[in-house]
Amino acid sequence: MEVRRKQNKRPVLGKKSFAGTVLGRHRCIVDAFFSTNFAYSIKHKMTKYIVVSGGVVSGIGKGVIASSTGLLLKTLGLKVTAIKIDPYMNIDAGTMRPQEHGEVYVLNDGGEVDLDLGNYERYLNVTLSRDNNITTGKIYKEVIEKERKGDYLGKTVQIVPHVTNEIQDWIERVSKIPVDETGEEPNICIVELGGTVGDIESAPFVEAMRQFQFRVGHENFALIHVSLVPDMHGEQKTKPTQTTVHSLRGLGLLPDLIACRLLVPQPLRPDTKSKISMFCHVAAEQVFGVHDVSSVYHVPLLLRSQGIVEYLTKRLNLESVRVTKEMADGGVSLSNRWRNMTSLSERAFDTVHIVLVGKYTDLKDSYMSVTKSLEHSAFRVNRKLTVQWVESSDLEPEVQENAPARYHDAWRAVVGARGILVPGGFGNRGTEGMLLAIKYAREQGIPYLGICLGFQLAVIEWSRNVLNISDATSMEFDQESKSPAIVFMPEISKTHMGGTMRLGLRPTVFQEGTETWSKARKLYGGAEKIWERHRHRYEVNPDWVERLTASGLPFVGKDEKGERMQVLELRDHPFFMGLQAHPEFCTRPLNPSPPFLGFVAAASGPGVLQEQIENQLRNYTPPHPEDAMVSEAELRNGHPVAYGKDHVLVNGNASAI
Repeated sequence: MEVRRKQNKRPVLGKKSFAGTVLGRHRCIVDAFFSTNFAYSIKHKMTKYIVVSGGVVSGIGKGVIASSTGLLLKTLGLKVTAIKIDPYMNIDAGTMRPQEHGEVYVLNDGGEVDLDLGNYERYLNVTLSRDNNITTGKIYKEVIEKERKGDYLGKTVQIVPHVTNEIQDWIERVSKIPVDETGEEPNICIVELGGTVGDIESAPFVEAMRQFQFRVGHENFALIHVSLVPDMHGEQKTKPTQTTVHSLRGLGLLPDLIACRLLVPQPLRPDTKSKISMFCHVAAEQVFGVHDVSSVYHVPLLLRSQGIVEYLTKRLNLESVRVTKEMADGGVSLSNRWRNMTSLSERAFDTVHIVLVGKYTDLKDSYMSVTKSLEHSAFRVNRKLTVQWVESSDLEPEVQENAPARYHDAWRAVVGARGILVPGGFGNRGTEGMLLAIKYAREQGIPYLGICLGFQLAVIEWSRNVLNISDATSMEFDQESKSPAIVFMPEISKTHMGGTMRLGLRPTVFQEGTETWSKARKLYGGAEKIWERHRHRYEVNPDWVERLTASGLPFVGKDEKGERMQVLELRDHPFFMGLQAHPEFCTRPLNPSPPFLGFVAAASGPGVLQEQIENQLRNYTPPHPEDAMVSEAELRNGHPVAYGKDHVLVNGNASAI
């Protein structure tokens, strides 16, 4: 038999080798072979889904467990994405109070989302879109719009099947969007179901997940249920976990893994694990404990030590997923670097003391990304981080009369700080206290970092105390001010709050001449243009810029037109820097945010700062996809922010090209 091979690798028969019947039979066999292999390849390109649900109470660490699980799967060389489901009616988190819901996390595309997406981006080193955060408001909005357009062909629109189908379609669509540097579809999608099982708000999503497990198949769907195990005087109680798992099973979802969250340093005891295994109808290997550890960055190592990787590999048949040598090597490198980072942080001896002067200090999650940026920077400079929270209003003179103890405690903290940080915020409350802290840092040579509001207040403080404009303020605080150092941006809506600010990834251009002295520019590797995420309505008054600059306050970074001030830095100060953007949203444990790194390094000592500047000049790599770093002109003209080779992001909606 004469056989020749073409590009498509199919055998081609010689003209005289077979009679017609033999030839036909051979072709049938060949076609069957290739159709079978094609079906096999399609089957094994199927995305695997891991749903993380919670019971008993909310806020017990589902986000960290979900992120840690994703990180462990990335160490296998797999591509991982994540979706957060929030069962509230808001369209997004943009209008929610930080004290109630924690910080509003901003994405490259301008999406204002739940803070857990920050965990996903930091742990997984991925870039997500606003569609990676699902809310009840978004789902109902989609369903109602389809009903109004007649897409349901006159049927009665109901929770089942229309809302539940919309949830499943959304998850399946977004799970295919590339989120990392490979530009390829993810292998794994982690879906975190917010709230607790049994909440009335979560019911449609739980039902959608019940249906979804059959849509994608048993081999492609696993469920991790996180439950509180209270420790009562040394006795670990299992009844809450039994109850929540019973409720979950009654809703049609069977947990593959039960994560027992203990709010104490003691690990889950073997007898507790056996009891949960018996009464929750799972094997002992499917129960693992997550107790309090010294740092959340130890959680992936804690999970790995209990065999979660081996279990998920077997349960989801992950060995069938194609992983290239390059991806596998990258996973090993990630594992080693993560382990080194956590072990070095444990051995750090020297301490760096930072004081955060803010207005939402009663809920630490209000500044989640800020504290993570400080932690990542402390890891890099090998220091133990201590952050002292100071309510900014406690620094104001009126408090000295009304609550002298609070006043003196607040000022004692500021005076003892190695570095002072003023983060973002809205409204007038507490801003006079922030101004006093900024003045102290500037005059006493204390390293200072101002973010968004902290940047604007640094301009106001300079205007008042250097330019002697005593009534200088922001139009946010006084719309009728005769001396507005900070003004409302003309393109921003004054009637609608949600999604109307200057949002998302925006470029900043360092000014000519700054390459020789600007610490900010050097921390960004000496780049002429950088990108950071923004979230603000106000800007430095353009009419004041020339006067401010002439008085010694240089704006080293501006927008591409040179009209909007975005980075300020004092030349003759150990470290005094302000950014209109929010660089904390782009920090990574293994790639800390440059301004925060410089700030923490400066607070650790001049030699440490110089060492980190030299390191950044050699090694800094932006955390953003290359296709996302586009000019503002392109953004205004509807330029799609690319997410991989086959998808684009236009106005926040991901779609195939």
